[in-house]
Amino acid sequence: MKKILFVTCLALSFSVLNAHCEIPCGIYGDSMRVALIREHVETIEKSMTMIEAISKDKKPDYNQLVRWVTNKEEHAEKIQEIVTQYFLFQRVIPVASGDAAYAGYTAKLELLHKMAVSAMKCKQTTDKTHSQKILYYLSEFEELYFHKHEH
Repeated sequence: MKKILFVTCLALSFSVLNAHCEIPCGIYGDSMRVALIREHVETIEKSMTMIEAISKDKKPDYNQLVRWVTNKEEHAEKIQEIVTQYFLFQRVIPVASGDAAYAGYTAKLELLHKMAVSAMKCKQTTDKTHSQKILYYLSEFEELYFHKHEH
């Protein structure tokens, strides 16, 4: 019994491992991250639709409502993680202010920031304009990143 308790405590003491380790391993693809953001936006919008529908019921199923809210939050956080942990921290390389590429660098930073803020606003509301903004900023970022980015 003590062994089971020890193993359980040990297992619970470890934090959850993320899929990316922040080392330049080259395993993960930039295009796949962009596709994942789009998929997360689609899931957020589905969650928003379900939240609105359940909320309008005369007798709302609060368990389902909570599940959809939680789902929306989790996918918004995943967007924020990709934007920050993957692109901002690992892929968008700082450029000196006098460098010719500085304008492109700051434009990428601004778009990443706008995506992260829009994802935050998706957590706060069911207004799909915020999720649509993520897609707009993502398209702008994609154009800058893939067409003016040295790999």
